Amino acid sequence: MLAVASLAMADPVAAPKPAKKSVWEGNGPPHFGVNPKASLLQRISVRGNRFVDPAGKPVLFRGLSIADPDKIDEEGRWNPGLFAAIKDFGANLVRIPVHPAAWRARGKEDYLKLLDQAVDWSTDQGMHVIIDWHSIGNLGSGMFQDPSYNTDKKETLDFWRTIAAHFHGNHTVAFYELFNEPTLFNGKLGVMSWTQWKELNEEMITVVRAWDGEAVPLVAGFDWAYDLTPLRNEPVRAEGIGYVVHPYPFKRQQPWEPRWEEDFAFAAGNYPLIATEIGFDAKPGEADDPDRYGARITTFLEERGISWMAWVFDPKWGPAMLKSFDGYERSASGELFSRAMHRPAAPLISK
Repeated sequence: MLAVASLAMADPVAAPKPAKKSVWEGNGPPHFGVNPKASLLQRISVRGNRFVDPAGKPVLFRGLSIADPDKIDEEGRWNPGLFAAIKDFGANLVRIPVHPAAWRARGKEDYLKLLDQAVDWSTDQGMHVIIDWHSIGNLGSGMFQDPSYNTDKKETLDFWRTIAAHFHGNHTVAFYELFNEPTLFNGKLGVMSWTQWKELNEEMITVVRAWDGEAVPLVAGFDWAYDLTPLRNEPVRAEGIGYVVHPYPFKRQQPWEPRWEEDFAFAAGNYPLIATEIGFDAKPGEADDPDRYGARITTFLEERGISWMAWVFDPKWGPAMLKSFDGYERSASGELFSRAMHRPAAPLISK
């Protein structure tokens, strides 16, 4: 019988266990230290029915919305040059829409890094910022117009806790737009009363101000942020806030001005307003017609002391103000809005 040599078997090397995050770590919103640029711009606040600087002088904002930073970054267009182009466009305010789906997919810490860059680049250009929770639908029923907008009350409150804690004391971040476009979609997204919506906003404002008592919360009305008529009888119970409106041309038939006055502009007599989205598509030559929407809406708003922001500084999302990111070539409506930002403000009308 042949002897079989036995081979010494080495003990298998145990695979390293993945690091386990302790349940005691990471409580509360993430922090990244103090931003040295936080106080470079003037703090904006509310006095009466106007937004004002530290000296109490009313400030009229003319600005624009960019696309979601996550989208712009994925396309390789996220850089300081974007914000330099916005400044050249004439803006003094940049609206940054954060879609709930993008916030979740990227993760709050990585997304906050994008927002930090946006705020720093805006500061470098002397422009204030709105951070906008960009959802469309019914936060009460939990039904939304598109999957990218899906969220819920818990996530929304946590988003604002995170944002307010992170940007507390940063004067560049002047506004928190609490919810982009609330709508019931003619019952397709469920039901919710104005009283219920008002109370949801009051809760959001409470959370925001527990972490940041300086930035101005902005509240939208129903009908995709168009209808502010409930303010006649039941305004939000909070001081130092503003309201937003999105008066696109298709919202009402002409003549627009009487309907705009009745639906939202009346509120500018008591509260500060920002039209955080206006926009339209136009062929060359149409945009410059003084009887068309672009000239009429910007003049109408400024005559009532209402700040305004054009949608959207992007070549793919519409109504597009850019033909291309290459050289930031402007569309016809983009040209009109840029000229409107550079002109003297329309004089306030007396009532």
